[in-house]
Amino acid sequence: MLLFLSFLKINIIDIIDVFLVGILFYQLYRMLKGTAALNIFLGLIIFYLLWKIVVLFRMELLSEIFGQFVSVGVIALIVVFQPEIRKFLLFIGSKNPLKKANITIWKERVKEAEYPQINTIVKACVKMSSTLTGALIIITKENNLEEYIQTGELINAKTSRELIETIFFKNTPLHDGALIITNKTMVAARCILPVSRRSNIPTNLGLRHRAALGITENTDCVALIVSEQTGSISYCIDGNIKKNVSPEELKQFLEKQFYTSEVNNK
Repeated sequence: MLLFLSFLKINIIDIIDVFLVGILFYQLYRMLKGTAALNIFLGLIIFYLLWKIVVLFRMELLSEIFGQFVSVGVIALIVVFQPEIRKFLLFIGSKNPLKKANITIWKERVKEAEYPQINTIVKACVKMSSTLTGALIIITKENNLEEYIQTGELINAKTSRELIETIFFKNTPLHDGALIITNKTMVAARCILPVSRRSNIPTNLGLRHRAALGITENTDCVALIVSEQTGSISYCIDGNIKKNVSPEELKQFLEKQFYTSEVNNK
């Protein structure tokens, strides 16, 4: 009994160790949430568990195949998670990482007042469509797209139709690039987004549509596009595009994405 109790001895260093590891994993989760990388990470865990099961049941051929993949696992992780590793190292090397960490264990549910101003965004898209003003609007969800916000010009202004139209007016310096909106705030404009490299994208889709596909392939955000050539309105989610939608269809789509049933019932 005494030997068992001695084994369970915990000192202050152990507590600090567990606390720091918890912070590390929490920050990794925050960086991965809302991105395709999180699904890849879960897939790797499932693959590892399958390998252990195969080894347990002594399936020699499968064990050999799975073992070869696992043996190069570290290199594969570096290749697959290169953007996330770079983001994490930038976070560690920032001037004030503790402030940026914003460590909170419990996160309150988003209140109705914090949902994006859907009517305002839809009206802006309709107005820009009528004037053939090209636009790319990104509305965030879990992933706040910090790495892409840093590529643009910070605005941090309340979402308004007039300001959206002004940003994408052809003669303004902010019109080229994406506008990122989080909750009710227009966070940044002229943001640079990754372009989708899929080979099956129709040739008539321009860089705005390809950037919308690219950002929604990798994150959980919603992208809205107004075509400069035709004025048609499209939206992207999960790497899929819906073209030539009506204002009512766009509004219903956004409400479905951002309003909970609780909010709709009010």
